[in-house]
Amino acid sequence: MPDTQDPAPKAPSLRHPEKAHRPDNAQPKKPGWIKVKAPTSQGYKETRDLLKSNKLVTVCEEAGCPNVGECWSHGHATMMIMGETCTRGCSFCNVATGKPDALDAFEPGRVAHAVATLGLKHVVITSVDRDDLEDGGAEHFAQTIRAVRHRSPETTIEVLTPDFLKCGPQALEKVVEARPDVFNHNLETVPGLYPTVRPGARYFHSLRLLQRVKELDPAMFTKSGIMVGLGEDRQGVSQVMDDMRAADIDFLTIGQYLQPTPKHHAVARFVTPEEFADYEKAAYGKGFLMVSATPLTRSSYHAGEDFAKLRAARNAKLGRD
Repeated sequence: MPDTQDPAPKAPSLRHPEKAHRPDNAQPKKPGWIKVKAPTSQGYKETRDLLKSNKLVTVCEEAGCPNVGECWSHGHATMMIMGETCTRGCSFCNVATGKPDALDAFEPGRVAHAVATLGLKHVVITSVDRDDLEDGGAEHFAQTIRAVRHRSPETTIEVLTPDFLKCGPQALEKVVEARPDVFNHNLETVPGLYPTVRPGARYFHSLRLLQRVKELDPAMFTKSGIMVGLGEDRQGVSQVMDDMRAADIDFLTIGQYLQPTPKHHAVARFVTPEEFADYEKAAYGKGFLMVSATPLTRSSYHAGEDFAKLRAARNAKLGRD
């Protein structure tokens, strides 16, 4: 049973007005390797209450992540800044679409307070797309990074940013200048599926964004991820891997797409754990420093542990202890 103080979730027609006219897509039964337990632990409840008391939004809830119970039970949460309403309407995403509220100037401080209170060694900060803002929210990202760094100087910071498609180059520069430890931006799928899966974005723009991060700061780790089960084939996934390596991306994540509602993009198939293992092996063979490829992999899943492995892999490659 949901907590009685939780607000009722918005109906799909209100949460996703751009999808309301679409015909329903059947939601296939999930295989056994996808199923997770409902969150009930004390740690989960404490994390939830702390986030609520600080009026913070998480992508864990907004995107309906299947790993929320496990992550929150360990005090890990992915902070979603700049509100809970996105200006885009990607067919796979469960974050609400519409006209966002004005930015909250006090939000960076609240995020920093939550990170310090949770005692996080690694934090992931993401956001909705804010095409309504001249800089896409880049300065707000930078302020949040600086606030966390001030309160928790030992905490490593990972950002998962929008594509800043409608902004000048200075938007990306603002975020990189704030010096996050990891810069993540997801390609989400193969280029041929962009018109139906990610219509407001451009594949090669997103790829170039990540390449530009390395040009601005060669020492910064870059990361990107895709979903499978949307209708892509293995050759398409392999090509995305090659494109990412050409852009010098360090860390690749691959996870199973799960359909949030009947109005969202249909699940073409459930990729088996064995196929994910094949993808992981292929990705390491192409030169990625770190790969996470499992059915339940998400951008921020085990991000702290994976960052430690990522740093160790680079040191080993460079011959450092």
